[in-house]
Amino acid sequence: MPERTVPEQTVPEQTVPEQTVPEQTVPERTVPATVSAFHPDGSAVVLRDDGLLVDVDAAAVRLGGWRFLRPGQRVRLLGEPGEPVRKVAPPC
Repeated sequence: MPERTVPEQTVPEQTVPEQTVPEQTVPERTVPATVSAFHPDGSAVVLRDDGLLVDVDAAAVRLGGWRFLRPGQRVRLLGEPGEPVRKVAPPC
């Protein structure tokens, strides 16, 4: 019997769509704190859990969605070390 040959089949090249990787963002540092005082101008003084008193401006309080804060209220401070508090967020 003669040897039978099978024609070589070519597989079309598949193109893989380029995937976009979402930009990696470094999460902001959050520090738990307790409100010590809330001022009429909207600013506040908070006591971080490590014992440091921090002044927070009214813009950071408003950015967190607060209209006012109560002394003793728990919050989270968002921002980078060495910089002013960027946002006062509700506790987790």
